[in-house]
Amino acid sequence: MIVTTKAIVLNAIKYRDNDLIVKCFTEDEGCKSYLLRGVLSSKKGKVRKSYFQPLSQIELTGDHNKNEKLNSIKDVQPLHHYVSIYFDVYKQAIVFFLAEILNVSLQEEEENRDLYTFLEISFLWLDTHDKTANFHILFMLNLSKFLGFYPDVSNMELEYFDLVEGRFSKDLSQSKNVLSGDVLKEFKLLLGINFDSLEKILLNSSERHEILKVLIQYFELHLTGFRTPKSLEVLKTLFR
Repeated sequence: MIVTTKAIVLNAIKYRDNDLIVKCFTEDEGCKSYLLRGVLSSKKGKVRKSYFQPLSQIELTGDHNKNEKLNSIKDVQPLHHYVSIYFDVYKQAIVFFLAEILNVSLQEEEENRDLYTFLEISFLWLDTHDKTANFHILFMLNLSKFLGFYPDVSNMELEYFDLVEGRFSKDLSQSKNVLSGDVLKEFKLLLGINFDSLEKILLNSSERHEILKVLIQYFELHLTGFRTPKSLEVLKTLFR
């Protein structure tokens, strides 16, 4: 079936000498993977390797075959030309980190337009703003809404947060998966805000890394097969 849809590139890996296998999150059908034959050797044509950088926003026309894991692309056009994302080393690190997060977290081949809109708007915001040191933290937290495990914000006055249950508690359980103290205070600051409020959240590098560690743990507890991104160490090094 021939489908034309908006898509966000999650991952692109080299296959054989001149081919790419690309995973995209499409607006119309969720996650789809494509085999792009000869794209690494071709300097002309409708499908170019430069279109498939991490988190690129494109419009593609693909041949979606439900009986095959890998589909084909007949045409592709860039939808948004990012101004700064691929030229700013800090934003590059954020992009590679979030692309890894999404590549593992998003697996369903079904339409989720609300999630697509969230991704689309989020990356455009990242591209057009300068103060982005906490962007990836808030992105992960807000992404959990669409994955079904955003923290229950009722009873926020309580002094503990159970990462397994995803809710605040008045009791300190024996579990290691409970937040309290300063890290809980910082965690609460991020709940319920949007990217435009990020400037109000002042975290030093130690606090930022601790919150990020908590969020990765939170994702591991709620998503089967989730693993710590390899690009995390690069992110930590840059955002000191």
